[in-house]
Amino acid sequence: MRALTFHGKHDVRVETVPDPEIVNPRDAIIEVTATAICGSDLHLYDGVIPGVHRGDILGHEFMGRVVETGRDSPLKKGQRVVVPFTIACGKCFHCARQQYSACDNSNPAETQDSSELLYGHALSGLFGYSHLTGGYPGGQAQYVRVPFSDVGPIVIPDGLSDEEVLFLSDILPTGWMAADNCDIEEGDTVAVWGCGPVGLFAVQSALLMGAHQVIAIDHYPHRLELARALGAKVIDYRHSHVLEALREMTGGLGPDAVIDAVGMESHGLAPDAVLDAAKQTFGFGADRGHALREAILACRKGGRVSVPGVYGGFLDKFPLGAFMEKGLQWRTGQTHVQKYSQDLLRRIGEGEIDTTFLISHRLPLEEAATGYANFHENKNEWTKVVLTP
Repeated sequence: MRALTFHGKHDVRVETVPDPEIVNPRDAIIEVTATAICGSDLHLYDGVIPGVHRGDILGHEFMGRVVETGRDSPLKKGQRVVVPFTIACGKCFHCARQQYSACDNSNPAETQDSSELLYGHALSGLFGYSHLTGGYPGGQAQYVRVPFSDVGPIVIPDGLSDEEVLFLSDILPTGWMAADNCDIEEGDTVAVWGCGPVGLFAVQSALLMGAHQVIAIDHYPHRLELARALGAKVIDYRHSHVLEALREMTGGLGPDAVIDAVGMESHGLAPDAVLDAAKQTFGFGADRGHALREAILACRKGGRVSVPGVYGGFLDKFPLGAFMEKGLQWRTGQTHVQKYSQDLLRRIGEGEIDTTFLISHRLPLEEAATGYANFHENKNEWTKVVLTP
C-alpha cells in the first residue's frame, strides 16, 4: 500500500510499504477514505517530539471503511467508521473511568519503558505519533490496522459526509474537552490562545457551553476572522498587548478560564519566546511555552487553566509562583475521545456543530508532502488539509 512516512525534520515521503494485517482478535483493518494533517503532526515534522523513527507512518486523524475484522471485533465489513487517535482497551482502571487517553494496556510492553522513564508512567497508545506512545502506524495511508476495534471506532450513519465527521477523530473532541475542562459557568469569559483547528473548535465549544464571552488570540488575520465568524472577540498579539487588552475586555478582572491551544512551539517576539526558540534549536529544553506563561498571568485569581496544546519535554521559566498565589486550577491531557464521540456525532447530525468551515485544502495522499510544507509555512491560508488516499 501507499503511506506517508517520516524521514527526518521537514522530510516526509509517500512510499510503498507492507499492508497491515490482523494480529489480535479485537483488531480491524480500515481502508482509509479521508485523513487530515493535524497541528500535532507538525511537531513531528519539526522534529521536536522524541521517539519518532525514520520510516514511521504518520497520521492520527482518519476514517474509512471496514475491510477485515478479527473474530472478536463487533464491526462489520463495509461499515464507515471514524477512528479516535487515542487507542484504548476499554477495560483497564483508567478506561473504566472514561480516562481513555490514559489506558494502561494499549502501549505495548516493549515500548513502555522509555515513556515510563521520561514521564513516571507508561503512556497510552496513539496512532502515527511516537514510539513513546506505542509506535503504531498512522492513518495517512491506504489502510491501517485498528487495535481494540470494539472500543474506539465510531460507526457513521448514512447521510453524513466524510468531511462532516472526520474531525471526530481528534480535533473536535480535543477542542470540546478543552472547553469542558474550563467548567464554564454563566457569565464566564474564556480566552483561547491559538486559532489553529483545536483553538477554533475550543472557541466554538466554549460558546456552545454557555460562555458569555470568548476571546481568541493569534496573529494570522484569516484565522482570527474564522474565530470572529464563530462569535469570538479577537486579539492580534502583533498589534495589541495581550495582558492589557484582556484586562480591558474583562473589567480589570481577567478571564475566568484560559485555554492554551498552542503548545510546545509558541511563536512571537517576546523575550522569553525568543530565548525558548534559541534553546529548542540547539537542543536545550524541548518546549517553547510563551503562550502558556501568558495565559497563566492573564487568568483571574481562582480561575481555570486548560491545556490541550501538546508539550513533550520540559519547560523552564514556568510561572509557578503566579499559579500558586492566584489559586489557579489546571486540567490537561491527551483527549479522552471515546468519552465524547457519540454526543458530538449527535450534535453534528442535528446541525448544531459545523466541522467543515476550517478546511482550506484538499489533496490526494500522493501530495501529502506539499500539504505538510504549506500547512507549516503558510498558516494564514492553509488552515486545514484533508488528504484522500
